[in-house]
Amino acid sequence: MSAKTLPADAIRSSGRQAFDSTPAPKGAVRGGESPTSARASEIAVPPADKRLKSAHVLESELGIETPCYDPEAIATYYRDRSFQVWARIFKIFFPFASFMVSLWWDRKTGSIDRNQKRRAIKLREMLTRLGPAFIKIGQALSTRPDLVPSLYLDELSLLQDQLPAFPNEVAFQFIEEELGAHPDEIYAELTDDPIAAASLGQVYRGRLKTGEEVAVKVQRPDLAQNIALDMYILRQLSALAMRNLKQIRSDLVGIMDEFAARIFEEMDYNHEGQNAERFSRLYGHIQDIYVPRIYWEYTGRRVLTMEWINGTKLTQPETIRAQGVDASYLIDVGVQCSLRQLLEYGFFHADPHPGNLLATPDGKLAYLDFGMMSEVKPYQRYGLIEAVVHMVNRDFAGLANDYVKLEFLTPDTDLTPIVPALANVFGNALGASVAELNFKSITDQLSALMYEYPFRVPAYYALIIRSLVTLEGIAINVDPNFKVLSKAYPYIAKRLLTDPSPELRTSLRDLLFKDGNFRWNRLENLLRNAKDSQDYELNQVLEQTLEFLLSERGELIRLNLVNEVVKGLDLLGQNALGSLTYSLQEWIGVAAVNPPTPSPEKQKNLEHIQGIWQILQETRGFDPIQLATLLPRYLFKPETQDMGQRIVGGLAQRAISRFIREFLMQDEAEIHSLTDRTTDRTSQLLPVSQR
Repeated sequence: MSAKTLPADAIRSSGRQAFDSTPAPKGAVRGGESPTSARASEIAVPPADKRLKSAHVLESELGIETPCYDPEAIATYYRDRSFQVWARIFKIFFPFASFMVSLWWDRKTGSIDRNQKRRAIKLREMLTRLGPAFIKIGQALSTRPDLVPSLYLDELSLLQDQLPAFPNEVAFQFIEEELGAHPDEIYAELTDDPIAAASLGQVYRGRLKTGEEVAVKVQRPDLAQNIALDMYILRQLSALAMRNLKQIRSDLVGIMDEFAARIFEEMDYNHEGQNAERFSRLYGHIQDIYVPRIYWEYTGRRVLTMEWINGTKLTQPETIRAQGVDASYLIDVGVQCSLRQLLEYGFFHADPHPGNLLATPDGKLAYLDFGMMSEVKPYQRYGLIEAVVHMVNRDFAGLANDYVKLEFLTPDTDLTPIVPALANVFGNALGASVAELNFKSITDQLSALMYEYPFRVPAYYALIIRSLVTLEGIAINVDPNFKVLSKAYPYIAKRLLTDPSPELRTSLRDLLFKDGNFRWNRLENLLRNAKDSQDYELNQVLEQTLEFLLSERGELIRLNLVNEVVKGLDLLGQNALGSLTYSLQEWIGVAAVNPPTPSPEKQKNLEHIQGIWQILQETRGFDPIQLATLLPRYLFKPETQDMGQRIVGGLAQRAISRFIREFLMQDEAEIHSLTDRTTDRTSQLLPVSQR
């Protein structure tokens, strides 16, 4: 079930055979292997808690009956316990100080390579001793091969599901307290020892009396009090930094509160079960996504029983490929699922580290551990889509406004100096194409702007970027050249073309029209990217487009489109007439040396239109017959007839103007004179209020 629930080789299986006791392949951890075996044995297991103190008692001391993060209640509790707080601060500070001194000494003595393995073990053990909040930091670092040396990655990856276990008697007491009976009376089988242990709980592999193979997750003791103290200290340090360091403009306290709230939610396994079922409803239908079943009759606040998943971590691509499964494809599946989480429904998995994403033997991507989830509000979802579109298309004025909408900048911020700064920074980061985009380069470049301009990181964004950067870290481990944003843009393009929301319709209009001109190259780029999106249906897009175009909200686009159609048809007519005239002149022997050609700009527009038609033909679902049956429904609408009249009128005006210019006017002076007289006469005919 995740780093906290299942081992690296957890397995979904409907069979009823006994647990497999065959040796695991080198580098793998089998479902039945104890977390105190293998490399995890290097960590000393803490002594058993003989008092078996119930978490209910600890939470009542904090005034918390259910795991719910209340920073004021926690502050009130610890405000009168300064000795306990300072003892914890020293316990955190000195190990980190010692570790930094060790790194400095290695650098000074030139022994970095020789001591790297030892330092990596020391870091992992230090984070383990410091507890859940710091373990989660280590879990996040364990997914970044582009930031952390490989020896450190190997050690930090043990934090995902191979931490020291707490005693069985404590776990079994929690099961009895939550489910009302001893484990022997509830489960037909249960492993003697936990097969995985992580920051908040440990997992046993078992079987229900009805035969289903399950994973049983049991929460660690003393969890609420330990996490509350760390969150209190980190929150106070964040507030202190915000007050005294002018360089920090981000809401560090808000970020700490968001992170703490998610951890506290993880401590309620009923809530996690509800999250799993909601996640399944929203995303379980996506091709090759699998979400395990929750067994509610065997689930309580500190005990969770869910379907056993048989699979391999995505950070073991060679093992996955040996099973005949394409690891790169599953990464792509994960990216597409994450996009829908963040940008479509807003309910997203905020902790997608390798222990929570498993490749099953039948080629599916299984999501596990739904304790740390978060939400993106609708305006934030639309803002993120618009920001990606503006960034890809190098519309930095639009991007600056997106940062205001997304609360990175306040509404009263002067964007004048920020727009060229964004152009300078992101112009380099974006490179030549969407394929070169990655979150690390974008976040790195944005960080450089934070110190020069009044940017602040809103609290909600911290978990989003953590989720995306973690996912990209896993992807890089499978394919070093993997670029999450290049895989994401087809979905973004599809949403921009199909979403009927006013925000994205406005964004689409701004993208396609500039200074009254239609940008065919932008439409071609959108269509080319959208056709690669899995659920993109062209005929559905055309129907939605026509519905919007002929609605009241589409009036402005209709007017702009009429102008473009008039210009396009007029250009085609000129080209056809010019070609016919040249052919006749050539036939009678009076043709010019070179045939007439349209201007480069007009020629480029024609090429884009031809490219668009080619893309439409190559798009999945393109059916000319179905399109032919679709059009009659819209031909007799008043808006369609009005567009037709405007197009005919526009072509007639251009034809008359061209006739006057080419056959009746002798020079430019006469043209300007006629234009001025016509304008004056028209003004005289208008009412005074409209002149």
